[in-house]
Amino acid sequence: QVQLVESGGGSVQAGGSLRLSCAVSRYTYSSTCMAWFRQAPGKEREGVASIDTGGTDTYYADSVKDRFTISQDNANSTVYLQLYSLKPEDTAMYYCATAVRFRCPTRLLELWDIDYWGQGTQVTVSS
Repeated sequence: QVQLVESGGGSVQAGGSLRLSCAVSRYTYSSTCMAWFRQAPGKEREGVASIDTGGTDTYYADSVKDRFTISQDNANSTVYLQLYSLKPEDTAMYYCATAVRFRCPTRLLELWDIDYWGQGTQVTVSS
């Protein structure tokens, strides 16, 4: 069983920054595709960023490209999402997710790729 524990959400003003963290069960970390999704009230869950923990490939949704950065700390089995230049439309519950694969897809992960989800951390951006 893979466990994902998110932290780092909060409330910020537009233009601010946050860093989200996702601690991953160590035994699967070396062979997982990691991603962050978000879901705003009344909207579908959408992929934001993903990373191949076995390499350095990263993928982003167009809406967050150049503002968000996904990264990994393999020594601590943790994946981060750094959020810069936040906008009110970034307000959502952010979920860490993983797809256990021999080889990660060379694209942003989709909902159907995901095997395990975290419980989410709320990000609220005020104007």
